[in-house]
Amino acid sequence: MATGYVLINCELGSEEAVISELKSIDGVKEVHGTFGAYDILAKVQSDQVEKLRETITWKIRKIPKIRSTLTLMGIEGQE
Repeated sequence: MATGYVLINCELGSEEAVISELKSIDGVKEVHGTFGAYDILAKVQSDQVEKLRETITWKIRKIPKIRSTLTLMGIEGQE
């Protein structure tokens, strides 16, 4: 199972709308609003790394009001 953690910066005041949209995406397992340098943390899982990359690139990063993302990939076997 491939796991990615996506740190998201979004436009001020759009956090709730972005969180709601993230929760509707297949493969997004957890979503949390955060304090600090990033606004939202999303945990994404897929059975294939390629599907995970496509979800992040073509679904998450295309959500309106998202300014930037930083993706951390989990290392399989070190969970």
